[in-house]
Amino acid sequence: MKIVKQLSVVVGALALAMGMNAQAADAAAAGSQIKVAVVNVQQVLQQSPRVADLSKKLESQFKGRQTKINDEQKNLQARVDKFNKESPTMSDKDRTATDKAISTDRAALVKEVVAYQQDLQKEQNKIMQGLLGDLNGIVATIAKAQSYALVLDSQAVIFAADGTDITKDVAAQFNKK
Repeated sequence: MKIVKQLSVVVGALALAMGMNAQAADAAAAGSQIKVAVVNVQQVLQQSPRVADLSKKLESQFKGRQTKINDEQKNLQARVDKFNKESPTMSDKDRTATDKAISTDRAALVKEVVAYQQDLQKEQNKIMQGLLGDLNGIVATIAKAQSYALVLDSQAVIFAADGTDITKDVAAQFNKK
């Protein structure tokens, strides 16, 4: 679900940034009424089987590494607990060597976790870019077909008249891809 929330925030910002196109500027200059629509981007993404499938795929892709990291964390914690329990009876040499080994292993684990998080973030960003491109294209196509000059994320709009919400149309086309 984290990817959905990130996607929602980014898509919402992009939808707002789309702003007025040349058609809207022409309509404003001519004194015509600007036709505006809203779309609930978060709803489209949260209810999309396509996004759910991509999330599952990403989860399964990284599950092995996540499990390995969790196991290493448990093993390290067990070693730390054992060291804390046995350290009062250890010789200074053994205590120093064990402490150094634990510190080295802890640093290696931190590196591994950081690399994992970076790889996961990179894959999430790749997926988001593809989804955002598709979503923006769909919104633009619907807006042009229905002569909307401006499309806003409904979460950024306080009030919208009935008939201006294109969320269902966007969701239907988004899920077909």
